[in-house]
Amino acid sequence: MTEWKQAVVIGASGGIGAAIADALDEEGVAVTRFARSMAGEAHLDLEDESSIAAAARRIAKGTAPDLVIVATGLLHDGDHGPEKAIDQLDAAWLARNFAVNAIGPALVAKHLLPLMPRTGRTIFAALSARVGSISDNRMGGWYGYRASKAALNQFIRTLAIEHKRRNDRSIVVALHPGTVDTALSRPFQGNVRPGGLFAPDRAAVQLLDVIDGLKAPDSGKLFDWEGKEVQP
Repeated sequence: MTEWKQAVVIGASGGIGAAIADALDEEGVAVTRFARSMAGEAHLDLEDESSIAAAARRIAKGTAPDLVIVATGLLHDGDHGPEKAIDQLDAAWLARNFAVNAIGPALVAKHLLPLMPRTGRTIFAALSARVGSISDNRMGGWYGYRASKAALNQFIRTLAIEHKRRNDRSIVVALHPGTVDTALSRPFQGNVRPGGLFAPDRAAVQLLDVIDGLKAPDSGKLFDWEGKEVQP
């Protein structure tokens, strides 16, 4: 982690995002934190592009970030959860899944990738999920979450191709953190195998280890917490 000089963490008030930001800070990396729940200049709402643009203007005033991590995600809220069957599909809930899980991170890339250095190794990473893999879908269900994470993975692939033309050492990736003990996964932890539920601080270290090991040819791919590529 020590190679990074300036990091940006989006979703820094969540379990994984806060743990990642803290781990980077402990390593002496300068970290700028943003989240929807934060006030003032630290506020960033993935469903409000103007707040993303405002965050980018703040970042542009300082040192260019060589590491950007989007540690956000939506699986459930008070009224909705992942669909178990087709009769539970709801247009507004599907749209919100795409807004938070796919469109939001893409808009972050729109505003922040141009601020990253044009030379040297840089990484833009967004948290995705194994369930976004179409080839790995054997259980069905979870329509909105699966589809929106699959869309995110496609955004990542496309962004990686374009950004490589700007900096041939840049890496744009999606990361699957596994099942982490956070508010996002809490209602669904009953079926997690023993040892398969990670504390946020452990998940953060695992993801940062994966990030540290990435090379330019890895750009555009999805990797799990062990550094194994997940097929689309």
